[in-house]
Amino acid sequence: MSANATAHVRTARPSHDLQAAERFWVSGLGLDVLYRYTSDGTPGDHSLLMVGWPHAAWHLELTRDPHAPVAPRPTPEDLFVIYLGEPVPDSLVERLEQHGGKRVPAHNPYWDTWGVTIQDPDGYLLVLSTRSWSNS
Repeated sequence: MSANATAHVRTARPSHDLQAAERFWVSGLGLDVLYRYTSDGTPGDHSLLMVGWPHAAWHLELTRDPHAPVAPRPTPEDLFVIYLGEPVPDSLVERLEQHGGKRVPAHNPYWDTWGVTIQDPDGYLLVLSTRSWSNS
């Protein structure tokens, strides 16, 4: 298959704590666990959690190597943006906060105008945008 619009996209990043990440992304945001693997302790073996919505053309992979953990190193511009196309429900923000998220001001004020920024348990930023987006 060529790289084109039908290619599936995976965003992978390290996590300090896969259980905390799962609470945020699954119980907080409402993604599904698509795949889970727990390391058996073999050096170089990674535990991982893949989350997303069924039938979406993307998923998020969170990894943890118990023998050589990689610390997450998010910057203020590392954003995972979900375009809702409607106002961000207060109940969703509250649920994300109850599941380990923290509402923060955006580094770029554009995102404060057009959405809500939530920091996940690993320090990465989720933006829930009130705008819509289409590549066509």
